Amino acid sequence: MKRIHGRTRWGRLATIFGAAAVTALQCLSLPAFAGFELPPGERITNLPAIPRNMPQKEAYESYDPVIGRNFDVKNLWMRADLRVRPEMRNNTCFGMQINANGSCNTFGTRGNAAGGGNKGNDFFVQQWMRLGIGYDLSPDVNFYVEIIDSATWGGNGTATNAGNGGDPLNHNCSATATGACRLGVRAAYMLVRNLADVQGLSMKVGRQYVIFGNHSLFGHFDWANTGYSHDGVMFAYQTKNWDSYFGWFRNSESDLNQAAAVGSGSANIAGNASGSDANRDADMFIFYNQIKSIPGMVIEPFYVYYKNNYGSSAVAGVGNQAFGLGTAKHANQTRHMIGNRIEVRKGGFDFQNEIAYQFGQMGQAGACVGDQKCLHINAWATRNWIGYTFYDTAWKTRIAFNLDYASGDSRNNTCGATPGSCKTANTFENFFPTNHIHMGYMDVQAWKNMLSPSVNLQARPSARDHIELWYTNLNLANSKDCWYRGAQGCYVFSNPNNTKTHIGDEIDVAYTRMFADGKVALQATYGTIFSGGYLTSTLNQQVNQHWAYMSLWMNF
Repeated sequence: MKRIHGRTRWGRLATIFGAAAVTALQCLSLPAFAGFELPPGERITNLPAIPRNMPQKEAYESYDPVIGRNFDVKNLWMRADLRVRPEMRNNTCFGMQINANGSCNTFGTRGNAAGGGNKGNDFFVQQWMRLGIGYDLSPDVNFYVEIIDSATWGGNGTATNAGNGGDPLNHNCSATATGACRLGVRAAYMLVRNLADVQGLSMKVGRQYVIFGNHSLFGHFDWANTGYSHDGVMFAYQTKNWDSYFGWFRNSESDLNQAAAVGSGSANIAGNASGSDANRDADMFIFYNQIKSIPGMVIEPFYVYYKNNYGSSAVAGVGNQAFGLGTAKHANQTRHMIGNRIEVRKGGFDFQNEIAYQFGQMGQAGACVGDQKCLHINAWATRNWIGYTFYDTAWKTRIAFNLDYASGDSRNNTCGATPGSCKTANTFENFFPTNHIHMGYMDVQAWKNMLSPSVNLQARPSARDHIELWYTNLNLANSKDCWYRGAQGCYVFSNPNNTKTHIGDEIDVAYTRMFADGKVALQATYGTIFSGGYLTSTLNQQVNQHWAYMSLWMNF
């Protein structure tokens, strides 16, 4: 009898516990509670705090996931593209040995003569796939996420790729580079239109593209196999005659890793990489406007504020560690930029002018005491195009002339030698552009310390075909500053006594064929740089560089 009673007691306890567990799950997951007797039409309102900081419209499921009750397949849309691009480049450093950071020499040297085949000759194939999924919760509320698979054929392999570390068996992270993975998130945001019932006012929050003007300062950079996107919030107010955009973007977070579980069993500021200072971040504010009230013309005034709170030692030194004052997104700086872009299109005539001036303060290890900002920023740049399209001809031929300039600084690589020896930092900051479309297709020049006139000829033999011939005269604006390549780092360090500014002459030929109503494109491009006096003087070489690629791109 005692055994029976004991079993009955444990059975009751188990029943009570099970009922309590089910009730708890129901409280967290069900909008109505069938297990309780409530007055008709009533529901429990004193629920536990919702643990995901959002309206409890879609409940947590206890076991079997269900389609959200707000989901309607008619509001779901998607887009995608796939690109495969073989690419080759010979004599990357014009007969010299290429360094690990992509430069051809170090400051004060001519570099090392290429030996053992180390001329920077290369052939590789890159591929991307992007899949974007959007959902319109309402006409004014949109959800969008874009996944990108960025791959290099064989990029996961090792020298012993027949083993488990080889590319055929590794479909995610690289076996040869720590943290190098294929799959990523290019965009993930929520867009709210007519915010607060104000017509034309919208807000986009999350990871997003930031593209303005003609990509000179902010572009998607889709030529790269990853492209730019930014984490932050952008407000827009759009009318018939003018548009205004204001955004804040966090470019770098110093003390929290990606996907850090903040508040989950640890301090809110966890893993601080900057010691006691948890505020060493990098932020960017953009205020961009477009005036459309003048027929045939747009006027785009803008202001950008860039604040990098990392210490000067984060980019200390020159050579393989950093590129002096011209280091892209230099640490310990407060940079303001004001500018304007004008574009005119009337008939066959087109004209573009963009000018930007940068000012502020910056620190540099060795030049300033500690993390003081003792250098005054004083930099500017201008971009100019004038062209004419012969629309009345069969090939719709267009000829255009260009002149680009961006300031440099003769003390760029020497300021860290003696504290107080420098007062200014005059190298223009190129920010986040799509340089590939502006200064020659070979991507050997950034909008930094440069002066380049060019001539561009384009034609369309048919609706599906496009041919282009582009000549660019590459020069330095300041002979003592670096030659900066498209990625904005020093390509060649100028010698301290250098007086030559003519880098060389670039000629590009491109052909594009469209298929499937423009959804598929095959493009082939070849380019050559003929070495000029600057390369002969700096690297003591007169070797030309050659580059070519073929790209197959599909999008829908």
